[in-house]
Amino acid sequence: MATHSTTAPHQGHLATTTGLDHRKLLMWTFLASECLFFGSLIATFLLFKDASVSGPTPQEVLNIPVTSTSTFVLLTSSLSMVLALSAMQRGDIVSYRVWILATAVLGATFLGFQVFEFKEFIDEGLKPSTNVFGASFFTLTGFHGAHVTLGVIWLMSLFIFSFKGKDGKPASKSLDVELAGLYWHFVDIVWVVIFTVVYLISSLE
Repeated sequence: MATHSTTAPHQGHLATTTGLDHRKLLMWTFLASECLFFGSLIATFLLFKDASVSGPTPQEVLNIPVTSTSTFVLLTSSLSMVLALSAMQRGDIVSYRVWILATAVLGATFLGFQVFEFKEFIDEGLKPSTNVFGASFFTLTGFHGAHVTLGVIWLMSLFIFSFKGKDGKPASKSLDVELAGLYWHFVDIVWVVIFTVVYLISSLE
C-alpha cells in the first residue's frame, strides 16, 4: 500500500520555495521597501539640512539629553519584544501578555517624548514651514512616529487577541508575534540611524 508523504507543510503554515513562510517572506519584502523609503528621507535631510536661510538651526533646537532618553526607552522595547516572543514560543501566556503590553507601553512612551519634542520645537519657532531644515526634519521624524504608532496598535491587538482564544490558548500564534517583532525591531533600528544622523551629527556641526 502506498504511503502518503510526510513532508507537507503543517496546516496553517504555507512555505514558499525559499523555505520561509509566505507571510514572513512578505514581511521581509515590505521591510526592504521601507529601507529604501527611509533611506530616501534621510538622504533628503542630509542634502537640505544646511540649506536653511532663516529660522532656528539644529544646534539651537535639538535637545540631545531628552532625545537620548526617548531613544533608550525605544531600544528597551526591543528587549521586551524579544522576551514576549520567547514567552509565546514557550507557551507561557502570562509572561507573554506582560512583555507584549510592556513593549506597547514603551512605544507609546516614546511617542509621548516625540510629541513633547515637537511642541518644544514649535514653541522655539521651528515648524515645517519655517525653513528647509524644519520641513525635512518633521517629515523624517514624523513618518517614523507614524510607523511607531502603527506598531503600538499592532502590539495592543496581539495583547487583546491573547484573551480571545479557545481552551485558554491565545488567538495569536508564534508566527504572528514574530512578524510583529520583525517590524518593531526594524522601527527601532531606523530610529538609531535617525538619532545618529539627525541629532548627534547635526548638533555637532
